[in-house]
Amino acid sequence: MKFEFKAKKASGEIIKGIREGVDRFKLSHELVLEGFIPISIKPVEVKKKYNFEFFNELFVRVKLHEKIMFARNLGSMLKAGLSLSRSLSVLYKQTENVKLKKVLKSILEDVESGRSLSQATVKFPKIFSSLFVAMVSAGEESGNLPDSLRIVSEQLDKVYAIRRKVAGAMVYPIIIFFAMIIIGVLMLIYVVPNLTKSFSEFGAELPTSTKFVISASDFLTNHYLGALFLVSLISALIYYGFNSKKGQRVVDYLLLRTPVISNIVRQVNSASMARTVSSLVSSGVTIIKSLEIATDVLQNYYYKEALSKAVIKIQKGESVSSFFKEEEKLFPILIGEMAEVGEETGNLPAMLMNVAVFYEGEVDATTKDMSTIIEPILMLFIGLGVGFFAISMIQPIYALSGKV
Repeated sequence: MKFEFKAKKASGEIIKGIREGVDRFKLSHELVLEGFIPISIKPVEVKKKYNFEFFNELFVRVKLHEKIMFARNLGSMLKAGLSLSRSLSVLYKQTENVKLKKVLKSILEDVESGRSLSQATVKFPKIFSSLFVAMVSAGEESGNLPDSLRIVSEQLDKVYAIRRKVAGAMVYPIIIFFAMIIIGVLMLIYVVPNLTKSFSEFGAELPTSTKFVISASDFLTNHYLGALFLVSLISALIYYGFNSKKGQRVVDYLLLRTPVISNIVRQVNSASMARTVSSLVSSGVTIIKSLEIATDVLQNYYYKEALSKAVIKIQKGESVSSFFKEEEKLFPILIGEMAEVGEETGNLPAMLMNVAVFYEGEVDATTKDMSTIIEPILMLFIGLGVGFFAISMIQPIYALSGKV
């Protein structure tokens, strides 16, 4: 806390100032030791300010890339011989993200008070995943924390790379999709009304598809606030639907049944699972605990459910490879075979890491070919949309020209 104080020197001179202290009694004792006679000590009132830092802390998120750099830099500094508290202090000072800075301050205070790094990070599950905490804990127990942090940074880096590749592959179709919507709306607002006037002047009998297009155009032009509200409502329902448990389950089911996309989903989840389990087991975490943590790491509901079943089966005495072979709809055959070889040779982590590297390469190759695969499908949808609009608006024009 900050206190405003007034004190007297031995010479009789009065001094005033503001100092920080635990409380007024502690500050008074410090002033006496310095040779002053305290006259008054009052706490300074701190006015709340709604500045940009407040809003940054409220809305800014800690990105995956920032977590990677934190783990990598912390491991490097510990490897170089710096103490944990000093390393955290350096990272705290150089971090620009206000939310991460606040978290690092709390972690630094916990470490300086005697807690371990895993105990300090477990308080922030939204920033440090169970995988991160488990790897740090394993490193602390084995006395090899720098290597554990290096493995964590590599693991997160691979997840980050896969996400970027998948997201990059989806940019093109998303841009085309929204471009089609914008062009369609502009046509309904500016083009269709002019054609509608011509149809009404000639009193032509319009087909059902044309009536549908004209109705949509009338709604957008005459009830634009209602249209905006309807779009917002539908968007909100879709957003909350996708983020609900049932909605996420439906989306995950469709992703596993969609051609091309299903193959990428299997490869991404298989690679993530194999790398996570391999990293944890090689660091000394049990296979049961590793699978439980991998359940939290994976995003797809059906993979989470499958790994939860695997934990129960392995606890009853079944092998890891037998589980993967039973779940061939989710996990490729190669995983079961490689896991079996790993169990026979006593080198399961290495086999799973080979699986992870293989499927990460498959994801890379598949995402590179995504534009080639998706392009004809997009052209088909664009053709259907343009064809529907053309037939709907040109057919009445031909009918009118025939009458003339």
